[in-house]
Amino acid sequence: MKKWRNRFIIFVCLIAAVFCGVYTVYRLQQEKMETSSIYEDKSEELTAVQQEEVYPEPKEATILAAGDIMFHEPQIRAAYNEGNDTYDFKDTFKWVKPYISSSDLSIANLETVTAGKQYGYKGYPNFNSPEEVIEALKYAEFDVLSTANNHSLDQGKNGIISTIDNIEKYGLKNFGTYKTPNHSVLIENVNNINIALLSYTYGCNGMEQTLTSDELGYMINLIDEEKIRSDIEEAKKQKADLIVVFIHWGNEYQRNPNENQISLGEKMVKWGANIVFGSHPHVVQESQIIKKDGKNNFIIYSLGNFLSNQRLETVDNKYTEDGVMVQIQVEKNYERNETIIKNITYIPTWVRKYKDGNKLKYEIIPVKEFLDNKEEQGLLTTKEYTRIEDSYKDTMDKMIK
Repeated sequence: MKKWRNRFIIFVCLIAAVFCGVYTVYRLQQEKMETSSIYEDKSEELTAVQQEEVYPEPKEATILAAGDIMFHEPQIRAAYNEGNDTYDFKDTFKWVKPYISSSDLSIANLETVTAGKQYGYKGYPNFNSPEEVIEALKYAEFDVLSTANNHSLDQGKNGIISTIDNIEKYGLKNFGTYKTPNHSVLIENVNNINIALLSYTYGCNGMEQTLTSDELGYMINLIDEEKIRSDIEEAKKQKADLIVVFIHWGNEYQRNPNENQISLGEKMVKWGANIVFGSHPHVVQESQIIKKDGKNNFIIYSLGNFLSNQRLETVDNKYTEDGVMVQIQVEKNYERNETIIKNITYIPTWVRKYKDGNKLKYEIIPVKEFLDNKEEQGLLTTKEYTRIEDSYKDTMDKMIK
């Protein structure tokens, strides 16, 4: 009996031990599964966070463009200092400098060359200006100059090279004419927005013959639809966010664009240009918005004269005294990977020519500022004030609202 009872006790203990072992294994497995589940959940959360891209805030930049900058002989003489045999054109730009300097990228059409004193300084028809004209544009705080226009070859190959050298000497850049072949599209990084700059001219007043065919092929951008289209494609390949074309075209002194301007302008937008600044007519022509892929693209067919001696009494055309600076605010959205035109501001200008004692003076006047400011109005004669009132209206009537 005792023996049976001992066996029974042993059997019960074995059963209890087996049960405890099984339970322990079960609990360990449960804990392992719970721990694994927790880590899997955390892993999924981390993956979701990692997959959610964080985009930079949108970036903005302002581009300002001005029209034709020419230096006729009366302007050159007016800037001459006989005492030290130098020239100073800086005062001409004092009123418009704040607008130019406050923009992130300021460009204009330089319609002259700086070939050197040995060629003689002269105006129309074969321009050659002192290098101090570029010093003055640096003072005004322009950044880049378009140099493809019908006066690019006024002093031949040397004129192109010397002008580019002087532009670089004063810390500016140019586009449209070049010293060497195989040049790349100029892309300016402005506030992390890549802005491509392209420039072309309809011709060079017959001076193309001063270059060999090879030189003509690379030293100056002539209007050629296939080339323009190819350059726009190249700008896209170089990851340009915005493509700006400065183009010398149209009919002189005509206040409306011709059919060729309109047709080519529309084609350039179709090919990928976002902003087109026109020059050459020497008077302001209309602006236009063209939509493509839901985005606004901008054309102004002529910015008019920013600076010249052309005016009512010299060419019998008062509109040659008028110009307009166009300031365009653009925005790059990184999430959508697109850059859009956000705002367009027109700043009409008028070239004032007057006598200060025995000295002739030229000043570019921001018209609206003078119309709104009593103190600045006091600097003008009654005739000049009336003239800028007309100038403002004439220019703004051409601008798209």
